[in-house]
Amino acid sequence: MSNEFNVLTIGDAMITMNPVTTGPLRYVTQFDRKIGGAEMNFAIGCARLGLGSKWISRLGNDDFGKVIYNFARGEGIDVSAVRFVEGIPTSLNFKEIHESGAGKTYYYRNPSPMADLRPEDITEELFADIQLIHLTGVYLAIAEKHREVVHTIIQYAKQLNIPVSFDPNIRLKLWSMEEARAVYESIFPDVDILLTGLDEIQMISQKESLDELLSYIQQFNIADFVIKDGANGSRLWRDNRWTEAASFPVTPIDTVGAGDGFDAGYVYGWLKGNSPEELLRFANGVGALVTTVTGDNEGLPYLEDVSDFVEDRKVVER
Repeated sequence: MSNEFNVLTIGDAMITMNPVTTGPLRYVTQFDRKIGGAEMNFAIGCARLGLGSKWISRLGNDDFGKVIYNFARGEGIDVSAVRFVEGIPTSLNFKEIHESGAGKTYYYRNPSPMADLRPEDITEELFADIQLIHLTGVYLAIAEKHREVVHTIIQYAKQLNIPVSFDPNIRLKLWSMEEARAVYESIFPDVDILLTGLDEIQMISQKESLDELLSYIQQFNIADFVIKDGANGSRLWRDNRWTEAASFPVTPIDTVGAGDGFDAGYVYGWLKGNSPEELLRFANGVGALVTTVTGDNEGLPYLEDVSDFVEDRKVVER
């Protein structure tokens, strides 16, 4: 990759079945085939903002796997660390979307093709020209052995002095809160940027107030503690002070992927050296735009789009 800044992420990608109509899944009879997955969304978000985006993954050696691979490559993602696996189908999920834009997701990913990825597959060559590594709790939750892979990645990050961002992205359908908490706390000391939803960090820490949350997180010496709070905006604790940014008023259609978009926007601004205020405002803008389009990543904006949106610039379309 020859971009000014390059990021690396690892995780599963899935064929996402998006309902044509809203309401309970049992009444939906038609779906649009789309592509999703937290790390895939992040990789796409970064690529559209102009970052070099490298993705480590495994896909089933089937037509769905080929669809995802070609889609990722078409988005400009470096897929040199993606392999096809025999005997394990590409993961699927079905989405249920309510009138408000909120919804549920039903996963069919056990086993996942990611089961074929082992710690010894993580080599130093994968980190050439990488300026930041982004990890999520989804990959950690899918299978216990993934935690060893993540610890291998973190060891290389420390050895090569590459910063690590982490989004807990809690999936309680995949593991218990107690199990998740223990794993998160084992890697928090090696995280430079924590990007978490307010409800997530409250569940992890078993704390409620901001003061209690801050007291909990300070034991891990995380440089950037970022709280995503949807329509309530976001906040960042850095250098012993809070910075807050309001959300952008939009009418949400589908909220899935908004947090991944926020992460991509934040990482972009962080690599560019933006101020705390600029970081949050830009990331809020990316997350807001994602919610205005149906699909996990269709709403992820290009740099010029989010810049116009954040700055409230009028675009002449004809």
